[in-house]
Amino acid sequence: MNRSLDNSTVLVTGANGGLGTEFVRQALERGAAKVFAAARNPHEWDDARVQALRLDLTDIDSVAAAAVAAADVNVLINNAGIAPEGDSILGPEERLREIFETNFFGTMRVANAFSPVIVANGGGAILNILSAAAWINIPTGYAASKAAAWSATHALRTALKGQGVHVAGLLVGMVDTPMSARWDVPKVSAESVVEQAYDGLAAGAIEILADESTQLLKSQLGTPAEQLYPWLDEMIGGFVA
Repeated sequence: MNRSLDNSTVLVTGANGGLGTEFVRQALERGAAKVFAAARNPHEWDDARVQALRLDLTDIDSVAAAAVAAADVNVLINNAGIAPEGDSILGPEERLREIFETNFFGTMRVANAFSPVIVANGGGAILNILSAAAWINIPTGYAASKAAAWSATHALRTALKGQGVHVAGLLVGMVDTPMSARWDVPKVSAESVVEQAYDGLAAGAIEILADESTQLLKSQLGTPAEQLYPWLDEMIGGFVA
């Protein structure tokens, strides 16, 4: 196992969820000295190295307070997000705004708050948890928000170039967590996704593709649109009614 997190201080957003909990667990296994487990309603952990932290991505003051409380962070795992049932790109607009407020603006709000912290601590990394939905024509606000976050992740890397902050994005299809329980489709384990995420960070990857379906999708993105999107329409049949 790569112990690239030796003596690091890691902050994981959305730490109460299935993927977030695994990010906390494996950070400790890989030698992190401290892990801030951040969530809107944080719970206590049974390891002294884990510090529960209240953080609401949609609340500017909450994010600012978290950046002060966790001033020794040098690795940010930007994991928190929502995928509400009944989500549709057709609206209502209030629901679309709610999704973007968390998945796009919230993700960037946390990254922008913690990038100066990471710089001040001598450099480190930001990993934004994205989704293969960013590249697929799934008609949801979730997919659109992840596409925006994917673009912003690459832009953030450019903005922080030369400041000692490595910015990477993790893309994956369906992960076997409570959030994906309503879809009866093949899923990859949270353990596998997080293992690949941390290995990718250690290797300096800027885009980590954590399952075979995402790797296949990436290989097809250069296909002419008239061929690509009919293929994707068949591929996503299980996600839309």
